[in-house]
Amino acid sequence: MNFEQARYNMIEQQLRPWKVLDPDVLDVLHVVKREEFVPAAHRRLAFADTEISLGNGGSMFAPKVEAHALQALAMKKHENVLEVGTGSGYMAALLAAHADHVWSVEIDPRLADLARENLRRAGVSNVNVEIGDGLAGLADHAPFDAVMVSGAVSRVPQVLLDQLKPGGRLFVFEGEEPAIEAALYTRVGDGVRRVAVFETVVPALREAGAARKFVF
Repeated sequence: MNFEQARYNMIEQQLRPWKVLDPDVLDVLHVVKREEFVPAAHRRLAFADTEISLGNGGSMFAPKVEAHALQALAMKKHENVLEVGTGSGYMAALLAAHADHVWSVEIDPRLADLARENLRRAGVSNVNVEIGDGLAGLADHAPFDAVMVSGAVSRVPQVLLDQLKPGGRLFVFEGEEPAIEAALYTRVGDGVRRVAVFETVVPALREAGAARKFVF
């Protein structure tokens, strides 16, 4: 399979029509090899417009959802990021290409190990993968410039908003099927500003004590 041609087709046929136009985002999608984070059995689907199973109920977003989320967060090279839900490590790698450091928290130890290996093999050195409930935040490394929540929640935990720096952003899928809205929260003074980004359908992110249904 010609992965480079498939990558080009994904960007031109899936992402641009879905208004993913930020040149920095498109550039990093060329650089970070998505096929290296996809299970071998599904590698031919690496650039298809579909979710990809990681086993045990976990899956990767469709590429256009990943790219739109990254575009909305608008990362900068000096920033520190918290990711909630590591999955295969692909989104962590995309964030790391834009950021100074990424702290990614995964509740499934098997997926945490998978992500670490994928990131190591891809040569990504500015990501730490922690095992735990990312919806509780990561106080030891807060505050963060940005937070990426990689699954749907009924509402944003206040602890995550509290761990944002002034001007910090949090991207999240908010609501329950079939009405889920991707939203961007920005810390402004003593409060937050919420902006709707797009509508989609993604399963709920697991909290501690529940079975994981979705991860990046």
